[in-house]
Amino acid sequence: MTRDEIRTAVLHALTSVAPEIDPQRLDPDSVFRQAYDLDSMDVLNFMIALHASLDVDVPESDYVKLASLNSAVDYLAGRLTS
Repeated sequence: MTRDEIRTAVLHALTSVAPEIDPQRLDPDSVFRQAYDLDSMDVLNFMIALHASLDVDVPESDYVKLASLNSAVDYLAGRLTS
């Protein structure tokens, strides 16, 4: 899976949880929880959506590694190629 495909999956998962987010205006380094006021249920639903679309398990201890678009793509690229 390419980084662009992972990026698209992350954006789709994120906007499914927070539809008010405009992917075109999203700062790829902004922390989702702070920038978009996501609560713990939003984060959990984001992880569930990522699992459903990418078939990747993310342990709860690694959630912080998916804090922004860039960090999420980096983390998932590593997990999906391992």
